[in-house]
Amino acid sequence: MTGVPKTAIELAKHFEGFERKVKRGAEITAIAYVCPAGFWTIGYGHLCDPKHSPITEAEAEVYLARDLQSALAATLRFCPVLATEPESRLAAIVDFTFNLGVGRLQTSTLRRRVNQRDWAAAARELRRWVYGGGKVLPGLVTRRETEAAWLLLNV
Repeated sequence: MTGVPKTAIELAKHFEGFERKVKRGAEITAIAYVCPAGFWTIGYGHLCDPKHSPITEAEAEVYLARDLQSALAATLRFCPVLATEPESRLAAIVDFTFNLGVGRLQTSTLRRRVNQRDWAAAARELRRWVYGGGKVLPGLVTRRETEAAWLLLNV
């Protein structure tokens, strides 16, 4: 995954996992499922149609690579200061963008705090993004705490 920080790949895989595994013949595949926030997903958090056919882990890796490349490009477009910051900061915001989408980053106070290089305030903003389907999701709390820690690593 050229250009995508290794930490961002690790974060995405850790929090998304290769979900909903089923055995099909000799292969382990993933099937589409509804994530806790109510979106149809497959593999490593790839948004999909409910009727998406099962995929192998190799196919999930391809989706993840594309999704992270898109998240990286969007993150750098809206937070250009991250191009000169430590990789841990870029990885944290790429993971946020991958998880919640570019629209959330684009319109967020998080984006402003990152571009101001106010890392403590950016970490506080990250910690606010823990809701899915109108309720606090423990997995998102953990994910945002991890991203905040990576953001503050070099402060």
